[in-house]
Amino acid sequence: MDIPVSSRDFHCLQLACVALGLVAGSIIIGVSVTKAVAALGGIFIGAAGLGLLMLTYPFLKARFNLEHLLPNLGNLRVHPHPAPDQGEGRSNANGNKEGVRSSLATVSRTLEKLKPGARGTGES
Repeated sequence: MDIPVSSRDFHCLQLACVALGLVAGSIIIGVSVTKAVAALGGIFIGAAGLGLLMLTYPFLKARFNLEHLLPNLGNLRVHPHPAPDQGEGRSNANGNKEGVRSSLATVSRTLEKLKPGARGTGES
């Protein structure tokens, strides 16, 4: 069953859904007692924001000419800064291994402190 819907009616329906999502999310967050319910309200608001973005995307695309901007975003590269010299006697590979071991030791100590029944030793 195909019912013809005009473009204007479709956009009005989209806008109504966005408004309903914003209102529902705001009400859910406003009356929530627990964090889980507040998170559900956040999901409603996030979905409404996505719907608003979908509604305004054709306008934004035409207004700001995103065809030239979007392909350039894919060409961005991250250029990490080289690590400072750690001494002439130590090789770079050894320095990286020791840094990883130190990080793993820190994570292990933190996990030990978080275990139920474990006492914090106060070490830093």
